Amino acid sequence: MRKISNRFWYAFHGWCSLPIWVLFCFICLSGTIAVLSHELTWLTNPNARASNPHDLPAKSNAEVVDIFKKAHPSADVSTVLTYEDYLVNVVLFSDHDQPFAQAYVNQYSGDIQEINSGITFIGFMRSLHGWLLFPWQQGYSIGYYLVSSMGFVMLGSLISGLMIYKQFWKAFTAPKLRFNQGKKTLLNDLHRLAGVWSIWFILLMSLTGLWYLVQGILMHNDIEVEDHAPLTAVSSLPAQQQAFKVDLAQALKAANQQFHDFKPTYVMMPEHNRDNFHLYGSGKDIFFDQYSYQVSVNPWSGDVVHTMSPSQMNTVQSVMHIVDPLHYGTIGGIWTKIIWFFFGALLTGMSITGFLMWRHKLVQIRAEKTVAKPAAELKESF
Repeated sequence: MRKISNRFWYAFHGWCSLPIWVLFCFICLSGTIAVLSHELTWLTNPNARASNPHDLPAKSNAEVVDIFKKAHPSADVSTVLTYEDYLVNVVLFSDHDQPFAQAYVNQYSGDIQEINSGITFIGFMRSLHGWLLFPWQQGYSIGYYLVSSMGFVMLGSLISGLMIYKQFWKAFTAPKLRFNQGKKTLLNDLHRLAGVWSIWFILLMSLTGLWYLVQGILMHNDIEVEDHAPLTAVSSLPAQQQAFKVDLAQALKAANQQFHDFKPTYVMMPEHNRDNFHLYGSGKDIFFDQYSYQVSVNPWSGDVVHTMSPSQMNTVQSVMHIVDPLHYGTIGGIWTKIIWFFFGALLTGMSITGFLMWRHKLVQIRAEKTVAKPAAELKESF
């Protein structure tokens, strides 16, 4: 009975990944690179670096927008993005000759270091890993469902792997890696050792991946998890067309009064007369993402019309804002990113060693059948 059970778990472990091992390996690899996409951008693109040789204080988002508007007065700014301190602020805008572009503005020196009208490396890697660059239509992407459903694959592989590997906990105290007993033994040891040491990581990626699947289903069915800020009443609008009475600097001040530890990371300008300033940022809660603090400010009156913070969130909202830092390893800055990158590389390697083990076994089975067939024919001839 135990032998049958082991055979089942071996087959189940194989079917969890082998039919789609190339896709699974690619998703693991792209996710591993995406974890360090900010750092790789800093490394490969000098214009993305926020150099600060004179140790100047960082300018606010409002000052960054003012600097950009002076250089491009006809541009329509829609969004300001703030990344790590060593990366520039990014101003998203449209102009008469550019329907969509991004300006890299050094928040310390005020220099506009680059105008980019294409997709960035950060955006490319997040999109490639998140939905395989499949198009979005009617609120969903097939690629998004393919990627998030890998949570089932990882969870199934983890459970079946632990059922196969009896007393797996010994790999923590007495790791076994045999280099002198052949390729098959070495691959098996590498696969098991990496799997045992990555249990926590595989479980974390499985659960966060399944949450992304749930989140995609909610989005596909137009189920709102968070409330929207109310639009300005038509009766409150001025009789004649005029500029907003409240600027971005005042909106940011209102947000800081609302949340003293508020650090803006994503600022959206009003899209029309009834819209608001939408300010997203982070605070003192390290386990929540960079959008967990939200403040919407009326551009006519300066009133704060909507807020959101971790203390105001329900369970579903809290999970939604915790998942990203856990999935991409941003909870502790560069050091946790490096840890996530390492275990992501291990997971990618496990998909490769698993395939090589399966291929080696398949070749062996075919060889045994080839030898057994002439022997059977010879026996029949007698």
